Amino acid sequence: MEELVNLFHGFAVALQPYNIMLMVIGIVLGVIIGVLPGLGGANGVAILLPLTFSMSPTSAIIMLSCIYWGALFGGAITSILFNIPGEPWSVATTFDGYPMAQQGKAGEALTAAFTSSFVGALFAVVMITLVAPLVASFALQFGPAEKFAVYFLAFCSFVGLSKEPPFKTIAAMMIGFALAAVGLDSITGQLRLTFGVTHLLNGFDFLIAVIGLFGIGEILLTMEEGLAFRGGKAKINLRVVLQTWKELPKYWMTSLRSCFIGCWMGITPAGATPASFMSYGIAKRMAKNGKNFGKGEIEGVVAPETAAHAAGTAALLPMLSLGVPGSPTAAVLLGGLLIWGLQPGPMLFVEQKEFVWGLIASMYLGNIVGLLVVLTCVPIFAAILRVPFSIIAPLILVLCAIGAYSVHSSTFDVMLMLVFGVIGYLLKKCNYPLAPLVLAIVLGDKAEEAFRQSLLGSQGSFGIFLSNPLVSTIMILGLIALFWSVIQEGYTRLRATVAGPGSRAA
Repeated sequence: MEELVNLFHGFAVALQPYNIMLMVIGIVLGVIIGVLPGLGGANGVAILLPLTFSMSPTSAIIMLSCIYWGALFGGAITSILFNIPGEPWSVATTFDGYPMAQQGKAGEALTAAFTSSFVGALFAVVMITLVAPLVASFALQFGPAEKFAVYFLAFCSFVGLSKEPPFKTIAAMMIGFALAAVGLDSITGQLRLTFGVTHLLNGFDFLIAVIGLFGIGEILLTMEEGLAFRGGKAKINLRVVLQTWKELPKYWMTSLRSCFIGCWMGITPAGATPASFMSYGIAKRMAKNGKNFGKGEIEGVVAPETAAHAAGTAALLPMLSLGVPGSPTAAVLLGGLLIWGLQPGPMLFVEQKEFVWGLIASMYLGNIVGLLVVLTCVPIFAAILRVPFSIIAPLILVLCAIGAYSVHSSTFDVMLMLVFGVIGYLLKKCNYPLAPLVLAIVLGDKAEEAFRQSLLGSQGSFGIFLSNPLVSTIMILGLIALFWSVIQEGYTRLRATVAGPGSRAA
């Protein structure tokens, strides 16, 4: 009851006209940041953080968090329209969102993405409101072994639950692991695979790789196919939005499952990217139309978007309650709290109730405002498809180059983006999946660090990964996911063997 009273006080703070204005400004800026490949929510919040120094901490965090929500919404736009993920977690959205746009269903795909994002965030905010103390105490149990187990589960889910050939999936993932190993070893300080190039001391930036693999690679493929931009006749209106809303309840189980996956990955330090991949992989395996995933299935948009937004929102829980950011953007927001003289942790809920509950209330209101803003602007986004590809391709190239350059303000990154573009083009021509490669690049170094820290702490014993019920359960789930197709095939053969004599007797 006390939490409910505090939440109502938070709404009183968030509903002040000045704070509502900041919400709208933050959402619009966030959508723009999400649309620009390479900029990202974390970079956008960091760039705009100085603008908030003259504001009160509550107003500042409301604006910055709304920039975050807007970036989560906006990342789906270029993923669906151009097959260029505006955000890392939007990669999985391209698998079915882009084919839908090519089929002239851009409006349905965008509406499904925005609505699913809203549902995922709403679920996570309700979870934060109701079970914050319980979840915070649970997250305290995660050490290096538990972190590695979560990453292991994400990798195994993608190999075992995907319908891609396992060899090609593992091969693509191994390339990603090799690329993730480039740079300075975080444990020993040794240089790895830099070949004397100083620009590679920090390794390959994930966003550079994603922009090249997906953006430039897709442009090269489309140029080869005759400079045609499929899906250019998309029409968006209120009727399309309402029809999509009428269809979405059919996928309530996928949405609910994705919400749980997203919240789990957000609270643990795994983040929105593996949540979106894992949710997509499980949905593909369990859906009735799983064989159609990758060809323009709306359920393939619902799953990753719901999970990504749930994870992105849930990542703020450990930041507020423990002072441990669950995502890069949460880390930037954590820096903002310290600048404003606030110390994240359990005492924040006692000493700064107005701030905490004002932020939580703004999560509810910010996502409602965000959904209204992006749905209102859907016709503008869909209209981009009507521009001839011969005009839009150079603009996309410039946008990708700006995005790649903005990461480190380096022309080397732009050249690296072009190299990744050629690699992406060749992999697509050879029918190798890009998603496992991307997943390995973004999580490979983190998984390696957690793995090695675990072994250092256990003096080289692999028993650390079965040392307690939590890490054992996660590791076993990972192994089940890895061999799921084998288990399923064995179960089918066993049933056929058992049913065989009976069926013949009948």
